[in-house]
Amino acid sequence: MSLFIIVALPFLGALLPGLMIQAGRRACFMATFLVTALASIGLATHAPAVLRGEVVTARLNWLPDLGLNVNLFLDPLGLMFAALILGIGLLIIAYARYYLSRDDNMGEFYSYLLLFQGAMVGIVLSDNILMLLIFWELTSLSSFLLIGFWKHLPEGRQGARMALAVTGMGGLAMIGGMLLLGQIVGSYDLTVILSQRDLIQQSPLYMPALILILLGCFTKSAQFPFHFWLPHAMAAPTPVSAYLHSATMVKAGLFLLARMWPVLSGTDAWVLIVCTAGLVTMVLGAVIAFFKDDLKALLAFSTVSHLGLITFLLGTGTPFGAMAAVFHILNHASFKAALFMSAGIVDHAVHTRDLKRLGGLRHAMPITFAIATLAALSMAGIPLLNGFLSKEMMLEEAYHTTLYGSPLLVAAVATLGALFSAAYSFRYISHAFLGAERHDYPAHPHDPKWGLWLPPALLIVPVVVIGLAPFLAEPFVRAVTKAVIGGTAEMPGGYLKIWHGLTPALGMSAIAVLGGAVVLAAYRPLARGWAAAPRPEAKAIFDALIAGCVALARGFSQRLHDGAFTRYAAIMVLTVVAIGAHAWLTGSSAGPTRAMMPVTPIALAAWTMLIAAACFLVTVHHNRLAVLILMGIIGLMVSVGFNFFSAPDLALTQISVEVVTIILLLLALNFLPNRSPVESTLARRMRDGTIAIAGGVAAAALIYTILMSDFPQAPISEYHLANSYKGGGGDNVVNVILVDFRGFDTFGEIIVLGIAALVIYALTETLLSGPVRARLLNRGYEEERAGDAHPLMMVVLTRVMMPIVLMVGVYIFLRGHNEPGGGFVSGLVVAIAVLMQYMASGFAWAANRQRFPYHGIIGSGVLVAGLTGIGAWFAGAPFLSSAFGYFRIPPMEEFELATAMGFDLGVFLAVVGAVMLSLESFSRLGRRAGTEVSEHPMDIDPSRNPDGMDAATYVEEES
Repeated sequence: MSLFIIVALPFLGALLPGLMIQAGRRACFMATFLVTALASIGLATHAPAVLRGEVVTARLNWLPDLGLNVNLFLDPLGLMFAALILGIGLLIIAYARYYLSRDDNMGEFYSYLLLFQGAMVGIVLSDNILMLLIFWELTSLSSFLLIGFWKHLPEGRQGARMALAVTGMGGLAMIGGMLLLGQIVGSYDLTVILSQRDLIQQSPLYMPALILILLGCFTKSAQFPFHFWLPHAMAAPTPVSAYLHSATMVKAGLFLLARMWPVLSGTDAWVLIVCTAGLVTMVLGAVIAFFKDDLKALLAFSTVSHLGLITFLLGTGTPFGAMAAVFHILNHASFKAALFMSAGIVDHAVHTRDLKRLGGLRHAMPITFAIATLAALSMAGIPLLNGFLSKEMMLEEAYHTTLYGSPLLVAAVATLGALFSAAYSFRYISHAFLGAERHDYPAHPHDPKWGLWLPPALLIVPVVVIGLAPFLAEPFVRAVTKAVIGGTAEMPGGYLKIWHGLTPALGMSAIAVLGGAVVLAAYRPLARGWAAAPRPEAKAIFDALIAGCVALARGFSQRLHDGAFTRYAAIMVLTVVAIGAHAWLTGSSAGPTRAMMPVTPIALAAWTMLIAAACFLVTVHHNRLAVLILMGIIGLMVSVGFNFFSAPDLALTQISVEVVTIILLLLALNFLPNRSPVESTLARRMRDGTIAIAGGVAAAALIYTILMSDFPQAPISEYHLANSYKGGGGDNVVNVILVDFRGFDTFGEIIVLGIAALVIYALTETLLSGPVRARLLNRGYEEERAGDAHPLMMVVLTRVMMPIVLMVGVYIFLRGHNEPGGGFVSGLVVAIAVLMQYMASGFAWAANRQRFPYHGIIGSGVLVAGLTGIGAWFAGAPFLSSAFGYFRIPPMEEFELATAMGFDLGVFLAVVGAVMLSLESFSRLGRRAGTEVSEHPMDIDPSRNPDGMDAATYVEEES
């Protein structure tokens, strides 16, 4: 199975749960389970080759000029993480099937889970750091949805916001670091970057890149001082907590530390920063976990501690430390997922997770007790379980690590962290399951059905098997370690065995276990001291920081973004003019190098009219109707200018746009007073006028300089002129540019045009259902209206014009590739023809004859244009590449066909749909306001025609 399919399956499968939930919870579960199972099977097919030392790749050039390629690769490190994500994901999906209540939206939950799963798989398989960053941010967004799944819980919503804020800010920092790495190496492909260790570490950009990347890793993996968000994420449903804490979200940071280990590790900065953060997090998380009374809170802080342990191991920069980190990632995933699931079982059965209200559950819940005990003992590092083996390796590495010049500091801190790790593990067992059976549980405790206890029970199998026979896991761990350290470091010797003799690590381990038991025995006095001790509360600090940032942003926004368009325009214009003036005064612009064209009387007259209309518009701008007329004159003069400078396409488009916009604006003016109020003082108007004149002078100076100067390089217009026919098959350069050379721009523009029309429609819906509706309904028209709202002559004229204009529109469309015209202009022409029908006979009459919804016409246009562009892929060409050819069908003459015609058809449909949807929106307002006089053309109701009366007599009487 292709790596592309493995990554895509969870994303595509995320559509299924929302659909299958209609068939029942079982169908929803099966669809989700099968999607993850298929991805797991696909991954398993590559496992033999990867473990033989091969690297499976999949490559697709997407935007090569930007370095953004969809490149994937699978090595042992990616295999281990992908297997954990998909394997534990299967168990989480099965566990959630029985954990979620009937009130929970299972379809929504599984959709979020698959989106999150796909993002994580994308991270571990990416071979392009830009793609990795995209998947990285997707994990933050999808985890936000999962953590806040129980929307009715305030703590769930707050935990989701906190996780998104912290990991999102870290993600922004990591984007900067990754871009710096790409800048250093000259490539954004991860395999290329990993081969340039010396180049990266010798670069002056190494330190800023390292710090930024570590910020991203530390925030994602909850390292001090960013550790506080992870425990608050426990407000999520237990399946989410188990997945996030064991195999996904928090492991993403560890994965990236391991992935970037070959090029970032080994320096003093790496060791100092990463080791320190890991050790502080390990001890701090362990101490806090010991004093937590909530089962999930205890486990959440224990996760923080173990993440710190793994970070410390990767921070040592030694191959042995990397192997210990790999081994503990594997072990931690198994026992931590089992522990969270067992906590969920307790909560599900007893209806509480408070250790003060638990105890003695081993009698009523023996299966859950066995699962939780084995997992907790592994977390404590008890022999014959897998956690003991990786903990011994951690202590061995700590014993040989020197930090801050002290050979004993790391060993002491690591032992302290292991001691409290044992203490909270023992407390989890003793305070929840041991002791006398109680009779005041909130609910009767009992072991659940197999659907809840089987998934954690399966996770206990590797806990025990690896603990008893570590040699089974050693080949895999060594293969992954080799992928982590790369080819520049020597592989460490074999170490995965139960007995190594009387070593310092064994002594440190014994101290940790015995010390943990002693600390647990002294829990009560220690808990009283912990409760009384003053200490900073991370959540309170975070809330205060966020509140301060919000207040600062609100104050700044209220001063800058106050809704005054004049202020926005003034800031933009002054900034542009200032930058332009600086460039003008300090640049090397010479005087004119071209002779000015002769000023003809016609050009002078048109220019005079244009200036006069613009000046008159400024003086009468409070009269909206006058402004609209003057805008039409200015638009007409602009179109004349286009035609004068041999741009008939632009002239034709300008005239069509003017007609359409004038009609639509006239309709809009129907709902506004004719005069706009005076809102500015004289001083303010003088200020705005000065700024406007400065902007106009700057624009005129720039245009004059460009038009009167020769440039050393050939203008791009020469390329278009030379390649219009040869590359695009058309003589009309403007149209070829729109549908071929710059087709992607045009595609985006028709999408924006459609969105604008839909926004107008949505605003109309709001007006018709909001408080404005009452004003529309109660609006009175004191002036006497004409009795012929739909004049006979206009109706007849538009009926005659309709087929002629449609024919002209088709003609303009067909000739557009070689003569002035095209889809945009023809769309406007056809829209004008339809507009005239609405104006002549009324909206109601025209709407009753409408056969296709305008929303659908817009969507069809975008779809047709997009499919035309996609068709180029099947010919091995980039998106929106066009092809053309000449054909002859007897008795017709030879004619040309180009695929660009399909794209132009999409433009045509989008333009017609957008214009007509805007008209429909205004007309609906008019009908609601009572301005629609009649639903019949010429204001004549045929249903009132008496029998036997001819039409002429009827019309005469009606008149």
